[in-house]
Amino acid sequence: MYAFLYKLASPKKFYQMAGQLIPWCSGLAILLIGYGLLGALVLSPADYQQGDAYRIIYIHVPSAFLSMFIYLMMAFCALLSLVWRIKLADVVLTASASIGAWFTFLALITGSIWGKPMWGTWWIWDARLTSELILGFLYLGVIALKSAIPNREQKDKASAILVLVGSINIPIIHYSVYWWNTLHQGATISRFAKPAIAPSMLYPLLSMIAGFLVYYVIVMLIKARTEVLYRERRSTWVKELFK
Repeated sequence: MYAFLYKLASPKKFYQMAGQLIPWCSGLAILLIGYGLLGALVLSPADYQQGDAYRIIYIHVPSAFLSMFIYLMMAFCALLSLVWRIKLADVVLTASASIGAWFTFLALITGSIWGKPMWGTWWIWDARLTSELILGFLYLGVIALKSAIPNREQKDKASAILVLVGSINIPIIHYSVYWWNTLHQGATISRFAKPAIAPSMLYPLLSMIAGFLVYYVIVMLIKARTEVLYRERRSTWVKELFK
């Protein structure tokens, strides 16, 4: 296992393996999102309280989940970069930042669209919404920091520190509905012992979450391969690649 991880940490090996994984992940994402959309729009019934308006959760919930998952992935990469000096960790962190920002933006927009008919307002300074908005600013901060500092080592180190400091916001987002009075509903799909959602609605939602997760992997790998080529542009293997 150690030998495999060591090889994977090689920019050349990562570039090759990422290229092989992308087609397989693309097929899997199409299947998962296809089933999720079919279940969300056709197979699952209307909610007895919210009617068809609840169907936006099939975009909102996966987006919100990915917004937090990607940041945790970035925090893990930041730790690898600062402690073990793994170059590819910086590559994955850089590639993930813009993807996470878009998922956070999508979660906020779909949440506002759902909130208007349910709460009677597009936005309220609710604990869950506010902490999610802060997450969006953290993503933008990482992107801006990487653009503002010309030296690669300095910007990688500074952005890694910012990501680790900002990771304290992730448990705040998750537990905000329990710690404070909030309009946002509590856990539904995480209560696997007795989930607060019918199976006909739950399985398409889980499929959409998995599909969004695989989609993130695809886009991250594409962006990471581009970043690897840029960082290793003077390496022999890159020059041979474009002969």
